Amino acid sequence: MSVTEFGVLISNPEMSLTLQTPPSAALSAAIHRTRRSTFFPLSLRSTPPSTLHSNFHSSLPQIRASSSSIDTVSTTELDAVSAFSEIVPDTVIFDDFEKFPPTAATVSSSLLLGICGLPDTIFRNAVDMALADSECYGLENPNARLSCFVNKAFVNVGSDMAKLVPGRVSTEVDARLAYDTHAIIRKVHDLLKLYNDNNVPPQRLLFKIPSTWQGIEAARLLESEGIQTHLTFVYSFAQAAAAAQAGASVIQIFVGRLRDWARNHSDDPEIESVQLRGEDPGLALVTKAYNYIHKYGHKSKLMAAAVRNKQDLFSLLGVDYIIAPLKVLQSLKESVASPDEKYSFVRRLSPQSAAKYMFRDEELTKWDEDSFAKAMGPAAVQLLTAGLDGHADQAKRVENLLGKIWPPPNV
Repeated sequence: MSVTEFGVLISNPEMSLTLQTPPSAALSAAIHRTRRSTFFPLSLRSTPPSTLHSNFHSSLPQIRASSSSIDTVSTTELDAVSAFSEIVPDTVIFDDFEKFPPTAATVSSSLLLGICGLPDTIFRNAVDMALADSECYGLENPNARLSCFVNKAFVNVGSDMAKLVPGRVSTEVDARLAYDTHAIIRKVHDLLKLYNDNNVPPQRLLFKIPSTWQGIEAARLLESEGIQTHLTFVYSFAQAAAAAQAGASVIQIFVGRLRDWARNHSDDPEIESVQLRGEDPGLALVTKAYNYIHKYGHKSKLMAAAVRNKQDLFSLLGVDYIIAPLKVLQSLKESVASPDEKYSFVRRLSPQSAAKYMFRDEELTKWDEDSFAKAMGPAAVQLLTAGLDGHADQAKRVENLLGKIWPPPNV
């Protein structure tokens, strides 16, 4: 999502891939259960079936709790936290379908590498069909042919995933295009056309775009066309606020990565001001972004990723989505929560608390490229660069791999 990245149904740099084909009976049962819930990688609570094919905004999970704490006599901690936020496992493998049935998916370069590395996966045929595609095969320019193969592979896998999950399929946009707004838009249009050819409606799709200024501008233009975007690699308030102003459907902030950076670096004014207040920089950024979105009426949904432990999760209750490691989710599932416990599972983030949050005048600017660049501190610049470099490297590896195995044996 990162939320996260699966033989498996999601693909994310912070997670391992396990892509073996699952037993058909177990998969069938898992898929049957996924029809009860909607949106992002994995939902841990059910949603009425009638919502599964509604429009994007109405299908987003709704916060169920109306009070500030859980008042049930006895429940699991997982049930308790799920009353406030949509809880998303940081990884899932087919063996985990029984515990955490997937409701949505992400297609990424790392996922394609995993699929190609394990030929017995249920998605391998989608890649082979891309390599055998007559439209791509007929292109004389080798680079154009390879790009066609990659696009087809992404969309074929994404289309197969759309048949397995009731929620949205998020498709990664090549990180090497991160600083070219028009190239991002062209890529999304190309992918969207291929999805349309595969009869996957745009309401089932998100396009995952890096939160450079050019990426945010691309998201603004795409959203104006009704194309849903998922902005990732957000490490600063400027990125989060600009993404919200652009109307991004989903904004993803990496809590743990900011904390890791702060432990080993200094001289970032945004982080230092948070630390002077005794707060964690990752948790503080999610809180501030949530308050900004809700106080000023932006449509974006906020996703907290790279959540490392229970304390992080408890501190973020109320945010739209929380991506948590399986070990944390398993602990929550196995722990009973009762009203007299030390932790009362209080909702930390809410539209009501957001209305009271005070922003400085300089934080309420209408962001443009110049103000955005000036507000990006060392942490955001370095973490964004590292994320782009990693994803660009994976994209190159996909191209190299497909170039080596093309044409497939049956062509």
